[in-house]
Order: sequence, then structure tokens, then C-alpha cells
Amino acid sequence: MSENVLRVENVTMQFGGVVAVDNMNLEVNRDEIVSLIGPNGAGKTTAFNVITGVYAPTNGSVYFRGNKIIENHPQGKMKKLYKGEHAGDYKRVLQPTPDKVTKLGIARTFQNIRLWKSQTVFENVLIAKHCRVHAGMLSATFRMNKAEEKRQREECAELLHVLGLDDVRDELATSLPYGEQRRVEIARALASEPSLLLLDEPAAGMNPAETAELMETIALVRNKFGISILLIEHDMSLVMGICERLVVLEYGRVIADGLPDEVVHNPRVVSAYLGE
Repeated sequence: MSENVLRVENVTMQFGGVVAVDNMNLEVNRDEIVSLIGPNGAGKTTAFNVITGVYAPTNGSVYFRGNKIIENHPQGKMKKLYKGEHAGDYKRVLQPTPDKVTKLGIARTFQNIRLWKSQTVFENVLIAKHCRVHAGMLSATFRMNKAEEKRQREECAELLHVLGLDDVRDELATSLPYGEQRRVEIARALASEPSLLLLDEPAAGMNPAETAELMETIALVRNKFGISILLIEHDMSLVMGICERLVVLEYGRVIADGLPDEVVHNPRVVSAYLGE
């Protein structure tokens, strides 16, 4: 039986009277590549924001590597407004901030690439290492822990080598072609040493050649680092070429979860998303 890395349990995310994610249940297993697909506005990025601590769910919980890391229940005015299921099933409030979720081992990229404009490729990746710093305040202030700094720089250099970015390490990150910028963003996410990597529409804006390179990069990341990957993507050639399981959202609710060939022939999925 596969080891469960991520489990989203009965999560509802409601904004006022609008339900963006509706009683979502989702699992990602160790070393698995899973794609979350669905029409625009289906709640995919909202789900990512709940998993990474950007939003506290209105109701439900999130488990990571067997431990509950997020839990919430309707409070205040939301007690009357709540439209979801499982009201009363959750009592605790666990709301880690995104930086704490990252330290637990969940990293993400964004649909719109977010690189530090004034920083080089190497500096963008090195910044992400700060969440793994073991030095205390005094040591960091006076740069006493040179061994740790050296280790971090060596690890960043290795990441750039693995992702084929050696030759551009000293270039401004935002000066690179789009496909290479995406690889820099992935390298930066990997620098935080995650067990689970969330990719939000990584192929958006890419041409077919860049998409093919991205598929190779995603496979390399999983195989080289042993990381589970959950991605949101509309490019079905990438989804079918790299993913081992598909989860489909419609109006915030999971309507299918299974092997790619099975899901894409599901009549409800065809009607809701893929078209006739």
C-alpha cells in the first residue's frame, strides 16, 4: 500500500455566500504525480491556497505525511452562511502561515511566475534556502556559520546543474526565456527541500517545445528527488504524458478521480471540461 503524503478531508472554502471548494477529498501518495484539472473557476487554485496556508478553509482539514496540519470550522457569521457538508464535525482551529507550511515540506510555484526581478538565477534559488537555516540569530548576524552558508551554496549550485541552469546562474532571472524562468521557479521551490511540490499551471504560456522540456523536468524532479507532485494544468498533452492519476473539479466539487485513460473517457468529465 502506497504511503499517503497529502490528504485533504472534507474541505469547503466559502467566501461569503459563494462556495469555491465544496467538500473536497483528495489524496496524493508518495512519489506520485497527480493532476488537478477542471474548467476555469472550478476552485483549483483555491484548493492550492488552502493546502499551502494562504487561506484557512471554512470547514475541513488537511493532513501531511500522516499529521493534521490544517483544520477549521465555520465561525462568527459563517455559522449561518455555511452551505457545505460536515458542519459540526470539526472543532479545532489549526491555521499555519504559508512559511510554516513550507518548513513542513510543502512547496509551490504560481501560475504567474514570481521571481525576484533584481536578483540573479543563483540568488533567486539561494533565497529559498533561508527557511532551512539552522544558525541562530547571533550566528546569522555575524556570519559565524560559514560551513552552513557554504553547504547551502553548494546545494543551490547542484540544483541548477540538475535542472540545466548552470550556464545562466549569474544572469538576471527575469531576463531569461519563459521556459527557463519556469525552471528557475521550480529550482527555487526545490531549494526549500519539500516532500510535496505543487505546480500551478506550469505550462501556461509555453510553446510545444517548452512544454516538452517541462515534462522532462517534472519527471526528473520526481525521479531525482523522490518528491510527490500535485499540479494544476490545462494542457492535456502534458497531463496525459506525465500524470499517473487525475482529479477533476467542477464548481468546486470533485467529480472524478482515477487513472488518466479512465477519467478522460468519463462522460461527466467530457461534458464538464473536455468537450465532445
